[in-house]
Amino acid sequence: MWVSSSVLRRQHFMIRTLGGNRDHINTNHKTMQAIRTMSRAALEADSENILRAITPTLDPTRHKGQAGKIAVIGGCREYTGAPYFAAISALKIGADLSHVFCTKDAAPVIKSYSPELIVHPILEESYSISGLSDEERRYISSKILAEVDKWMERFDCLVIGPGLGRDPYLLECVSEILKHARQSNVPIVIDGDGLFLVTNSLDLVSSYPLAVLTPNVNEYKRLVQRVLGCEVNDEDAPEQLQSLVKGIGGVTILQKGKSDLISDGEIVKSVSIYGSPRRCGGQGDILSGSVAVFLSWARAKQKSPIRL
Repeated sequence: MWVSSSVLRRQHFMIRTLGGNRDHINTNHKTMQAIRTMSRAALEADSENILRAITPTLDPTRHKGQAGKIAVIGGCREYTGAPYFAAISALKIGADLSHVFCTKDAAPVIKSYSPELIVHPILEESYSISGLSDEERRYISSKILAEVDKWMERFDCLVIGPGLGRDPYLLECVSEILKHARQSNVPIVIDGDGLFLVTNSLDLVSSYPLAVLTPNVNEYKRLVQRVLGCEVNDEDAPEQLQSLVKGIGGVTILQKGKSDLISDGEIVKSVSIYGSPRRCGGQGDILSGSVAVFLSWARAKQKSPIRL
């Protein structure tokens, strides 16, 4: 377990109170930094061995789909790259099939990126249904949901959010898709604008153990403010992450950062393997697609969760 930051603060206070000289203070500061580094090291996940344990073996008796069928719910007029990155990374990691459910405007663009993706142009945005009555809008929503629903039982995991945008009608439809995924016990990875959706409607993922949230710095800040009513505390990051997970109830959160922190509310683990120093767009989408594959493999390996 990590050393409590409150203990470290008390040690700093005692050093100042006792009037320690500057060298003594600096020495103690370095000592405490070393203690903190050691405590964080104890959180480090054995990620390589975990991945080795869940990765399916190459077996000639297997058939198409057994190594994972992933679906990405996202992609609108403005954002076509994000769902592509999530879906193609799932294939490159090792999934057999990768689907994208996107708006009709986004579909031709995403289809042109790769013939390997199965693209479903079924989602609608507000501008495309403007002028319709409420009854007509509900009818279109029901058609969208029915189209996704007929595929739902085939998927091992959904990635919800890459390139989704924040159109109210589109988010409303995706909320219903989320509810149906829960009813079907399908694991879900929430990223990008999917996090905007669930931050404002926590009941969509609350108490669902098959949900994994992958927030970046700003998305995590909004979650902390929404659930815990405070600001992000980097000094007590593991403890705060645990509190956040418990506040939402039963999900897993992968907090992206210099060292990624992962918690299911019971334990916290970190992954500090060095990645790219350039923080360009699309990296989070690649991660969400990869996490979806790992999640589907872990669930196939054993129904009980893999220990972090």
